[in-house]
Amino acid sequence: MTSYLLRRIPTALIVLVAASLLIFAVLRLIPGGPESALAGPDATPADLQAIRHDLGLDRGFFVQYFAWLGSVLTLDFGTSYQIGGDIGDLVSFGLTNTLVLTVTAGVLAIVLAFGLSLTATIRPNRAMNALLTGVNAVAIALPTFVVGTVLIAVFGVGGGVLPAGGTPPDGLSDDLWITAQYLVLPAVTLGLPAGAMLSRFLTESLQTGLAQPYAVTAIATGASRRDVVLKHALRNALPSTITAFGLIVGALLGGAVLVEAIFGWPGLGMLTEEGISSRDYPLVQILILLSVSVFVLIQLAADVVHAWLDPRIRLAGSR
Repeated sequence: MTSYLLRRIPTALIVLVAASLLIFAVLRLIPGGPESALAGPDATPADLQAIRHDLGLDRGFFVQYFAWLGSVLTLDFGTSYQIGGDIGDLVSFGLTNTLVLTVTAGVLAIVLAFGLSLTATIRPNRAMNALLTGVNAVAIALPTFVVGTVLIAVFGVGGGVLPAGGTPPDGLSDDLWITAQYLVLPAVTLGLPAGAMLSRFLTESLQTGLAQPYAVTAIATGASRRDVVLKHALRNALPSTITAFGLIVGALLGGAVLVEAIFGWPGLGMLTEEGISSRDYPLVQILILLSVSVFVLIQLAADVVHAWLDPRIRLAGSR
């Protein structure tokens, strides 16, 4: 297992280095620059040039890149141009809120996926399959902003059952019951399509497992369908499902940007949007690199768990 992990780490590092270079380059291709936002509309060319010099933007591309990369490696993220304050503090605050939201949405997605898939596989009938297929299709097809808006209208504004947005006034850790109420709507909005996608993948894997000779033989000799699914088909479906979930996490991270904007949830998504609109290079670079790093680490963890559950992966990689 250790040797498999050591073989995967260099690939992850290469991806992170390539991503950091791409992020640094793409942001500088955006028309305009931070000096324009800082100087205002009445700034003269000399004023703009002076600001570029103070920010180090008049240096060569690779000089700027390696200086920034060195700062990142030493955890010195610098200061925000527009929002103000230490970037590390801004990211720490936003990361806590985003992690709470995405982890809750991820748990909901897993519960939804396993509930729907196991129900459809253990108790197959035409009506149940039609219902579950319809739920999956609607959950995947509806845009996130539509789901969020409907939930706010029904449960927030119309019914007044749950908060329509924002975070608990006394912090997430002050009262967990109040925090749960604030989390329900954004977590459901974010987790519903992820759960539907994972459910569809898991259902197909379970159906494929039940079509294998060992499962057909076990059912023919008197074993219950429930036991065959839970003890054999599910175990064989888990490795590939975990890998698929690692990819779906990317959808959760991307969807969090829109969900946070809809519900006024002050996480990394809102911080990224604010940084991009104000051309705050240092802040946006760190936020995007952090998102890529989290995705790469989660995918690496999913691959390792997949290899742990399926020895064939480890053996194939060692050849």
